[in-house]
Amino acid sequence: MKGIIEKIEEGGRISAAEALRLYESAGLVELSRLADVVRWRVHPEPVVTYICGRNINYTNVCWVRCRFCNFSCPPGSPDGYVLTKEQIFQKIEELVALGGTELLMQGGLNPQLKLDYFEDLFSSIRERFPTTHLHALSVSEVRYIAHMARLSVKETLARLRDAGLASLPGAGGEILVDRVRGEIAPRKDTADEWLGVMRDAHEIGMRTTATMMYGSVETLAERIEHLQRVRDLQDETGGFTAFIPWSYQPDGTELGGKKTGGYEYLRTVAISRIFLDNVPSIQASWVTQGARIGAISLGYGVNDFGSTMLEENVVSSAGTSYDMPISEIERIIRDAGYEPRRRDTLYSQV
Repeated sequence: MKGIIEKIEEGGRISAAEALRLYESAGLVELSRLADVVRWRVHPEPVVTYICGRNINYTNVCWVRCRFCNFSCPPGSPDGYVLTKEQIFQKIEELVALGGTELLMQGGLNPQLKLDYFEDLFSSIRERFPTTHLHALSVSEVRYIAHMARLSVKETLARLRDAGLASLPGAGGEILVDRVRGEIAPRKDTADEWLGVMRDAHEIGMRTTATMMYGSVETLAERIEHLQRVRDLQDETGGFTAFIPWSYQPDGTELGGKKTGGYEYLRTVAISRIFLDNVPSIQASWVTQGARIGAISLGYGVNDFGSTMLEENVVSSAGTSYDMPISEIERIIRDAGYEPRRRDTLYSQV
């Protein structure tokens, strides 16, 4: 442990085996200290950023039926919906009225929505709301759109970009280990397929984020394997702007299980900051953990408080619901000893 700690303090890169040893054995206070060392090395100013954004789930129809998801409905379900353009525009108008810029749009794998639907929708949004940044779709959605259009993923991403898609969220990362993915989402992408879409996005100049949904059926070693695969791709492309670990929400899901708490979250986010030495930002997951743990995480390597999330439907459908206005985000950041600054989706301060 002494050698691992010294390596981190001196700015060295730890291996997966060393990260696992740290994860299993280091105390919470020591993890906080080490993650904070890395945080100040990467971000030497006492600033924590956030963004004013809105999440719009344009449809809840999805045939994949991941075992951890409590949001989607199968095709043909009376509970399924597709928002109209007018409904989507009204939500965006509410965001713009608050000075918001980030539009996070995600849904499901809806067989009725093909490439021309997204090209029309995205170009309409860009024309009507030119100040918004369209941070939209998941890897699974992109792959499905490409499949139905009989195009490569890279060609599909290029067409979506030309229509207005500006960046790609890290949704669907879950755990980048096929054993885990086969158990929690057997119809979904493999780990290599998820990484392949991210690689294609980076190669056409599109920036993305990466996520990790931990606490379902994975081991600690598999969490580290996930981090290793993110770090390896970042070494190759440099296209990830941020990493967001968040805890699995089991209530009402087919998979079931127990909810992990703040202690596990703080350990996980600290290890993420220490290990992902090439990913610029680590984002708080107050949507799943709440304001108190979100504030504490600023001492565990987190430098970004995420989005105002004017609307959130996926996590809340599993029984976890937190809401926070801009004034509260800024108060929490100040009370933690940092200066709050608003940013854009690509992490430039505004």
